Amino acid sequence: MTAFTEGSPCWADAMFSDVEGAKAFYGEVLGWTFAEASSEYGGYTQAYSDGKAVAAVVPPMPGQEGQSAWCLYISSPDAAATARKITAAGGQVLMEPMQVGDFGTMAIAAAPGGAVFGVWQGGAHQGFEKVNEPGAFCWAEVFTREPEKADAFFPAVFPYGVKTMADEHVDFRTYNLPGGPALGRMGMGEEFPPEVPAYVNVYFAVPDCDTALEKAQKLGATLQFGPMSSPFGRFAALTDPQGANFSVIDLATVEGEMPDLTDV
Repeated sequence: MTAFTEGSPCWADAMFSDVEGAKAFYGEVLGWTFAEASSEYGGYTQAYSDGKAVAAVVPPMPGQEGQSAWCLYISSPDAAATARKITAAGGQVLMEPMQVGDFGTMAIAAAPGGAVFGVWQGGAHQGFEKVNEPGAFCWAEVFTREPEKADAFFPAVFPYGVKTMADEHVDFRTYNLPGGPALGRMGMGEEFPPEVPAYVNVYFAVPDCDTALEKAQKLGATLQFGPMSSPFGRFAALTDPQGANFSVIDLATVEGEMPDLTDV
């Protein structure tokens, strides 16, 4: 498939201590099917929607057991150069660029404030084979307690322009590519308990938000916010049974007018 533009979200995966449990959960909630685990790559297991690769799950490496979390990968034409930009802009490279067979090159980093994300330089595997459709990734937001630092960091690393949303109730901005918004940035206020770290929240599209939410809760997920209708769709924020945060959104069920976004 066509390579992703630099700065575009291009892949998502998560480590789960109970991989079979994760497969059962996301299979039911998002309709995913799964490939055989790749023993050569630590049990890495791709997830599919309608036969198209949409994400992956993997058991933790020794010493990395703990709460699960989704990792969003941002496309780069040169992972090593992006890693240098991350360090220069005040971020931290947690895992130096590493070639993964002929699939591509990956790195893991943290933005100022602590939100962890991945960098992916595609090879044989470019990334998502399906987006913005039920069962697939459609959006992501950086949640941070240091929004000013994030707003300086991400455009220094990737070719983003920044826009702000005219809403006195939330501190929200978008990081934009020429084709439109690539990522959102949400400032974390007092409504977030202090023990909740900065993170990147991934959104997966579903045919019906309330049905997906009901399935998720029956399987042990915790509702964090919603369900709520918006100009972007009806969505709910969840924590899965192993602690990974994510959101589901029905892109077709919209309500209200699109908010104004202005250049920063």
